[in-house]
Amino acid sequence: MTRMIKTLVSASILSTAMSFGAMAQETVLRMSNWLPPSHPIVRDMMIPWAEKLKEASAGRIEVQILDAPLGPPPAHFDLAANGAVDLTFGVHGYTPGRFTLTEIAEMPFLADTSESLSVAFWRVFESDLAQAEEHRGTKVLGVFGHGPGLLFTKGKPVSPLSDLSGAKIRVAGNITNKLAEAMDMVSIQAPSPQSYEILSGGIADGIFFPVESVPFFKLETLVDKALRVPGGLYNVSFFFVMNKAKFDSLSDEDKAAIEEVSGEAFSRMAGQAWDAADAAGMDVIGSTVDFHDATEEELATLREKTQPMFDDLAKAYEAKGLDFEVVMGKLKDEIKAVAAE
Repeated sequence: MTRMIKTLVSASILSTAMSFGAMAQETVLRMSNWLPPSHPIVRDMMIPWAEKLKEASAGRIEVQILDAPLGPPPAHFDLAANGAVDLTFGVHGYTPGRFTLTEIAEMPFLADTSESLSVAFWRVFESDLAQAEEHRGTKVLGVFGHGPGLLFTKGKPVSPLSDLSGAKIRVAGNITNKLAEAMDMVSIQAPSPQSYEILSGGIADGIFFPVESVPFFKLETLVDKALRVPGGLYNVSFFFVMNKAKFDSLSDEDKAAIEEVSGEAFSRMAGQAWDAADAAGMDVIGSTVDFHDATEEELATLREKTQPMFDDLAKAYEAKGLDFEVVMGKLKDEIKAVAAE
């Protein structure tokens, strides 16, 4: 009997020790999120990434997406950099002047799909842009862009372009601000969740958005015209980052698991998700919005008007020791390569 009790006690201690060992191996990463759970970034990018990470880490890593944001959208990069959260994502352009080099992925006429842009963006980020350390304090897990950006208006013609002079347009960051100015329009800075308010209230006459965002932010009853150009009028670049100290504290196995599902793999998944969302968005607004494809003459005008944007960015690249034309050439080559896959 004594031997049996000792055996049971030993087994209990061993079981408890194994349980504590399993608990000690589990890592929970907290992600701050500023978008609704149904948004494609959350539903089709962050949640699938978390599931892939759990699988790649054999269940050792769980991701907890917080129910409420810990700050406004522009604050999210610092939340991760300062360690308030482990993971987050956001828009580079929400903090103007901070992320200069990533604006290369936001320029006009670049790509017809989010996938081609996002994968190319990651490759160029990894090969050329990361060295400038604009994302200090974080481990960059991915960069991506949405689908081709359009100009949507409410009761205002988009052709001829001269009719847009003086129009009040919601913008999101430096590039769309410069684009609005180049097109002789008036910029209104506002995060995307405020789009319905400023359009329905007559504060803005239009908005720069990809197709997906119009129905998502319930603007399909407000906008009725759109200006579309090959490669998009603009794009918006996004970051997906992890606190660097947290990443460095993980085991080599867990670091490898994170890297396996991040980088180009994540950027490709993000691009494919956004392309699918754009297609779904077009199903909603394709018959109610009058899409005007810019004429050759209008395209020539737009290229002339936006050239100073390229010139300004080239100077910013030079100030950081990078050749803008070389990097832009790489980006365009990678976009073509991914589109041809």
